[in-house]
Amino acid sequence: MTRRDTLLALLVAVCWGLNFLAIHASLGHYPPMFLVALRFAILALPAILFVPRPQVKLRWLLLYGLGFGILQFVFLYWGMSAGAPTGLSSLLLQASAPLTVLAGAVFLKERISPVQAVGVAVAVAGLGIIAIHRGHSAALGPVLLVLLGAAGWALGNIASRAAQADDPFRFMMWMTVVPPLPMLALSVWVEGPQRIGNALRTAGTSAAMPANLGLLYTVLIATIVGSGIWTDLLRRHASGSVAPFSMLVPVVGFATAWLALGEVPSLTELAGGVLVVAGVLAAPLSAAVSRRSTSMSKA
Repeated sequence: MTRRDTLLALLVAVCWGLNFLAIHASLGHYPPMFLVALRFAILALPAILFVPRPQVKLRWLLLYGLGFGILQFVFLYWGMSAGAPTGLSSLLLQASAPLTVLAGAVFLKERISPVQAVGVAVAVAGLGIIAIHRGHSAALGPVLLVLLGAAGWALGNIASRAAQADDPFRFMMWMTVVPPLPMLALSVWVEGPQRIGNALRTAGTSAAMPANLGLLYTVLIATIVGSGIWTDLLRRHASGSVAPFSMLVPVVGFATAWLALGEVPSLTELAGGVLVVAGVLAAPLSAAVSRRSTSMSKA
């Protein structure tokens, strides 16, 4: 990856790390499954009306919408509403990175370089340290739900990589057409019309303002900006080069949860975060050093 693409991947990690605070705020007012439907419905209508359909096979579009849109967020929102802490959720969701690298090697025949393998192993070790430390204070059920969301994200990453969309923004926008109707039906069945109706009737009150601002951030910044850049990076680079950057999301998630929600990380968690950063940056830094050495030798 070039330096520019590395910086873009880092920007996505910051956008998505802050998004966990936005989700926390939104779940304070909206039921989780209805929130998933609402999030994507806001984007689906302009996508249908104004964005040309991407020239990709329908199965990859549907698989991307199923994995990235439905499975990732229904389990993430469900897990957080069931009690998974905001900072811990930002960590657990990043299990998608090693799952994506592994799936890319198995299904897309992508090569994992030794540096990538070591970097992922170091980052996973950091995630493991934090997960074990925080796992003692979180119920098992919510934790497992968020991990299922991570598997959904990995599925979406592989579908995005396989689709090779000529226009990543159009591909990402049309993905939003997939979740709304299935999620609305699931919400009506599980959460009930009364709970949905109460949330909509009080959506204009001052008490609902943090939830609405959180939803706005999720739609505009996390989805359009973050997912748009991420999809483009996956189109141009191997999954094993892009996916590990998602491991930086919990570093941002823990920091912002600390500042905004008082979720203070321990020294053990900070040590794990250092390992995560080191593991994620191993591959791009190694590539940069290699390019510089090659350039100097040619000179």
